[in-house]
Amino acid sequence: MDIVILAVVIAVVVLGALGGLIVGSRRRKPLPPPPPKAPDITAPPAEPHVGEEAETPRDEPRRTIEEVDLPGGPAPVVVEEPPVAEAPEIEIEVPEPTEGRLVRLRARLSRSQNALGKGLLTLLSREHLDEDTWEEIEDTLLTADVGVQPTQELVERLRERVKVLGTRTPEELRGLLREELLKLVGTDLDRTVKTEPEGRKPGIVMVVGVNGTGKTTTTGKLARVLVADGRTVVLGAADTFRAAAADQLQTWGERVGAHTVRGPEAGDPASVAFDAVKEGKEMGVDVVLIDTAGRLHTKTGLMDELGKVKRVVEKHAPLDEVLLVLDATTGQNGLVQARVFAEVVDITGIVLTKLDGTAKGGIVVAVQRELGVPVKLVGLGEGADDLAPFEPEAFVDALIGD
Repeated sequence: MDIVILAVVIAVVVLGALGGLIVGSRRRKPLPPPPPKAPDITAPPAEPHVGEEAETPRDEPRRTIEEVDLPGGPAPVVVEEPPVAEAPEIEIEVPEPTEGRLVRLRARLSRSQNALGKGLLTLLSREHLDEDTWEEIEDTLLTADVGVQPTQELVERLRERVKVLGTRTPEELRGLLREELLKLVGTDLDRTVKTEPEGRKPGIVMVVGVNGTGKTTTTGKLARVLVADGRTVVLGAADTFRAAAADQLQTWGERVGAHTVRGPEAGDPASVAFDAVKEGKEMGVDVVLIDTAGRLHTKTGLMDELGKVKRVVEKHAPLDEVLLVLDATTGQNGLVQARVFAEVVDITGIVLTKLDGTAKGGIVVAVQRELGVPVKLVGLGEGADDLAPFEPEAFVDALIGD
């Protein structure tokens, strides 16, 4: 029995020794070598100086190399800065030439011919022109905003011409009506916008009018007209009461390369106008255009301020033009505005806007007769180059049609 127990003990010891040898041999087996380390592509440029900016292509973020203390010594750290945005360049536009511009816009102008030109031709073409017909002719002229006095004069002349003429062909009637309308509109008036004073620069033009007539837009379009004729321009944003007026005028100026002088919102309009003329003289430009606030003609205090603007500007030099902007679609109501403005400043010319579409062409005659000054410019649409010098012949031809 003792022999059996001794044999079991010896077997257990032998098996334990063999297990230890096997585990030890496995631990001593060499491990495979580690894979090669990938190169660090984010490492900064070699040997930068502290605080030095790394060179980067345009529009990429700038990287500034700074020193950071680490346990192993200072190490460079890349700090990215946002790219500097460049201001967009404004493309300078080349306005259309003003010569013949009204002729090119004749189609828009002729939209108002139905009420006046075609109506008159239809009535005058009747075989018998009795008193009822002549009353209809008068009504047609009055409806077209020609005005009472000019209407009576035109009817009397037409009566005499038709009586002498006798038989009337369509061509003869058209020629007769064209002649009489030209006399009424006036072909001998000086319609030049005065911007070239003798012996000095710049010419000074002040633009006035009621809110809603398109006054600021007209000032910007007039700048385009002058640039198209080879003139240099400074704009004065003296409408300080309407927040968007100065921005609007500046945008018009930037399109044609004209400098705009502006002041703080709700600032003194006379001060802005004064500074505009001063800068215009220093820059040596040809013309200074001053846009004034669109004042309601019923507010006496504001109208007085318009007179102040005029007096302050004339400390530099006399005004060469005071242009009154009227909305042609307002008809006879526009004449009330015209009278009040004429009492405050000496109006030298009229700009009729919105003469296309529903406007009645007779307003040209009425406003000239009311103020005793000519219509010098007409607006015939919303386009940037739709402001045209007024040409009586092209205007009358558009009214009576082909």
